[in-house]
Amino acid sequence: MLTLKVDTLTSVAEGTLVSGSGETMVNGISIDSRCVEPGAAFVAFSGEHADGHDFLEEAIARGARGLLVTRSAEQLEKVIESAVGRGIAVIRVPDALTAVQRLASYHRDRLFCPVVGVTGSTGKTTTKEFLTTVLGTRFKVISTRGNRNNELGVPLTVMDARADTDVLVVEMAMRGHGQISQLCDIARPGIGLVTNVGMSHIELLGTQEEIASAKAELVGYIPEEGVNFLNGDDAFTAVIALSSRAPVIRYGLGEACDVRAEEIKMDADSVASFDLVTSEARTRVTLSIPGRHNVYNALAAASVGIHLGVSPEQVLEGLAAASAGEMRMQSFTSAAGVHVINDAYNANPTSMRAAVETLAGMRAAQRRVAVLGDMAELGSLAELAHFRIGEEVARRPIDILVTIGERASRIADGARAEGMESDLVRPCATVEEASELLDDLLEPGDAVLVKASRVMGLERIVEGIVEPRV
Repeated sequence: MLTLKVDTLTSVAEGTLVSGSGETMVNGISIDSRCVEPGAAFVAFSGEHADGHDFLEEAIARGARGLLVTRSAEQLEKVIESAVGRGIAVIRVPDALTAVQRLASYHRDRLFCPVVGVTGSTGKTTTKEFLTTVLGTRFKVISTRGNRNNELGVPLTVMDARADTDVLVVEMAMRGHGQISQLCDIARPGIGLVTNVGMSHIELLGTQEEIASAKAELVGYIPEEGVNFLNGDDAFTAVIALSSRAPVIRYGLGEACDVRAEEIKMDADSVASFDLVTSEARTRVTLSIPGRHNVYNALAAASVGIHLGVSPEQVLEGLAAASAGEMRMQSFTSAAGVHVINDAYNANPTSMRAAVETLAGMRAAQRRVAVLGDMAELGSLAELAHFRIGEEVARRPIDILVTIGERASRIADGARAEGMESDLVRPCATVEEASELLDDLLEPGDAVLVKASRVMGLERIVEGIVEPRV
């Protein structure tokens, strides 16, 4: 946790102390007034939907000891009066984001724990969750919470680390060239992990080769004394590895991989078990999250864990205890007896195919129902990508396909073109239309997959299954 005097905070953030004492100590940073803890500094961001300056009084009431603002003293006269009366420091900074990033970099200088940077087109969040539980069997671990994986979230994650943190795990998102490099400059990882190179953000970067180049920024950042962990079965790994100054450890299914999975078995609920094989040990692992694709995520986490001294037995324990995160392959059975796979957080062609494969593997289900919505940020590839997902659905033992959205209607087209009977393909224009359809359609014993890009808001479909209309 960031702990420092107001004088130092002001200097690091390149701000001006408007009121209060420079000797005041602050403990931690918050950008949400509802989450301010006593003694913390609250940073007022001005966003599209809310302005943090409107919540300064709430931050004061919750015990903030410092306020970082971008408005002038004249604009905040009443707040400053309130702050002065309570001994709260008010610091004006030129830019709130830059101030947070500078404070995180300052805090990073005072950390001595290994820092693991995690990126990839798909699976990075699940891999981060696996890694957190694996390392947590032996170490005190701080890792990225929720979707805090961007230019604001990474600094906040770094500042979550404390003096007693043994390992810091930082998930890094990418929307263009240079972004991962910027995040690396803040977090300064000594260990890099890339899950794969897929189609995510191809609308922004144009080709998978350009996506690979952007992901390679993490690999190239890791110093010679560090190590990079790469998916040995990914087509772009050979190219990405050329960026590495550090040793490279490969994980995957191939015999050339340093850490690999053998004897993979899928149970009736599409949950994988496999032999985790290294040069020194073979351990049988059973995952807690459905999906064959999660074998790769588990291998990635196991590889880093073993490198940092986690025993095979502890790896097994950590992998078995992991969850995928909210709306990421969350699996549960509703009160009505419908088995739900909630993977509504995001989608791209790679993750969509993996989710469909997972649903198809649920042999215990009475019927398998795929509820699929639009995939965003695919640019000129959008129509073809959606059509091919439909073809994939038709080739699998999927009993009913429900699509939601204009782009996803091409999934329906692809399924019909591949031979799926038309009465089993149900395109819907809106979430509400699909929810009404599913109310009448789903029966006890069915398994239903819900997946789309985040902009579709398909968590409302899941809510409808849990609490159907009456």
